Amino acid sequence: MGTTLNSSRYDIRDLGLAPEGQRRIEWAALDMPVLRQIRDRFKAERPLEGVRLSACLHVTTETANLILTLQDGGADVVLCASNPLSTQDEVAAALVTQGIPVHAVKGEDSQRYYRHIVAAIQHKPHLTMDDGADVVSTMHQSFREHLTGVVGGTEETTTGVIRLRNMARSGALAYPVIAVNDAKTKHFFDNRYGTGQSTLDGITRATNILWAGRRVVVCGYGWCGRGVARRAQGMGSRVIVTEVDPIAALEAVMDGFEVMPLIEAAPIGDVFITLTGNTDVIDRQHFEAMKDGAIMANSGHFDVEIRLQALREMATRVTEVRPMVEEYLMPDGRKLYLLAQGRLVNLAAAEGHPASVMDMSFANQALSAEYLLQNRGTLTPNVYEVPAAIDAEIGRLKLQAMGISIDILTAAQLAYLAGWESGT
Repeated sequence: MGTTLNSSRYDIRDLGLAPEGQRRIEWAALDMPVLRQIRDRFKAERPLEGVRLSACLHVTTETANLILTLQDGGADVVLCASNPLSTQDEVAAALVTQGIPVHAVKGEDSQRYYRHIVAAIQHKPHLTMDDGADVVSTMHQSFREHLTGVVGGTEETTTGVIRLRNMARSGALAYPVIAVNDAKTKHFFDNRYGTGQSTLDGITRATNILWAGRRVVVCGYGWCGRGVARRAQGMGSRVIVTEVDPIAALEAVMDGFEVMPLIEAAPIGDVFITLTGNTDVIDRQHFEAMKDGAIMANSGHFDVEIRLQALREMATRVTEVRPMVEEYLMPDGRKLYLLAQGRLVNLAAAEGHPASVMDMSFANQALSAEYLLQNRGTLTPNVYEVPAAIDAEIGRLKLQAMGISIDILTAAQLAYLAGWESGT
């Protein structure tokens, strides 16, 4: 492995990794037919010509295909990582060789991570593309002079959308942002099937555990939690769900899962997975109650769901026993295991979501960027849904790529649905 390379245009691990990265990018592209169709159109029409775009996303093979689509559409793109542990260094190198300034190194510390965020902001973007809203929030807090040139932005993940809606409610948001996360072709599939599969993949790669027969505690029953619970159940695990929302908890019960407070689940759980988007979900009282050998992993965006400070204070020794696995020895002799430093386990310990599901998510990103430019000056600072027509078109293209056709409403059916006169 070569030394980390720094220049005014990029900061990556090793440019020599580019050939490997290029092969992996091309492999992912085989399973991203919707984005490929958009890329072909963008290459011909160049709808993003002359637009500076700053993207803060997980630097993976799937993201690379989105970035190359934006570049083919005419955009001048700069990419930084949206998580210190999610970067695939070979992908970063491959993008640099294709003219994309990338600021991302797997395992970078917090100082370097935010230096990379600043590098993306100093690109003076017309469009921002975030996964967690770090570029948006940092720009609003520390680089307000760059806000006037921004046409709009997009946001990829639930946590980021929550932050942006809070900004909009307080009147702080200075430009329109499209909540890509909330598109049906994103959260129904990416959050549920992508997170469900990739989270178990990350935990399996880190630990090599057998899922069958284990008690798996899923903290949070949103779309990500639903996916993880269902995949764990499919692997033979006995799944417990913890929730604060009575409706989500009721749904989990009716989906066949045990539901109880986390403090009751703590002594009986084997694997704990947080997916809430909130802070201190697993805290000191839960660590005290967990049994010897319990494994903890987070698949929420930020590393705040497991209270790491309390865990470190309680432990008498911390040992890395496997890559991405830390053993915390408790004063009473129990050993608790934390995966991926409490960061996104599916990206830190595995490869993130499969390309097939990211195909739809990143199609939403590309088309939303185009939509923002087409509607420049007409959208006030707020958080907007992905237009229904874009969502439906992505669903249609995905079905078409899978060789699946569906029924079409007749004129009479359309008229019936549009009317009100008919009754019993």
